[in-house]
Amino acid sequence: MSDLANRECVPCRGGVPPMKGAEINEFSSQIHEWEVVNEHHLKKTFRFKNFRETLDFVVRVGELAEEQGHHPDICFGWGKAEITIWTHKIDGLTESDFVLAAKIDRLS
Repeated sequence: MSDLANRECVPCRGGVPPMKGAEINEFSSQIHEWEVVNEHHLKKTFRFKNFRETLDFVVRVGELAEEQGHHPDICFGWGKAEITIWTHKIDGLTESDFVLAAKIDRLS
């Protein structure tokens, strides 16, 4: 299977159903330690030594999100950042969500 992190996020224009079941399982097996929540979104907590490392990571994620045109929710504080990803346009998961998760893993 191809490496998700080498793909590009594709903007969702709507009108397509969100991923379900086996399709989610196929893609989730290609990302490391991301939780699939209710077949709706991906979530992962990243841990760091201090606030500065956390902030630097969050800035890199933000720059990646802008580059890819796909924006996760980010909640962070001292030593941790929680990233949540889904495609808002269809209120569920698309391939691009898994691509972004794989790209974010490369940053950590």
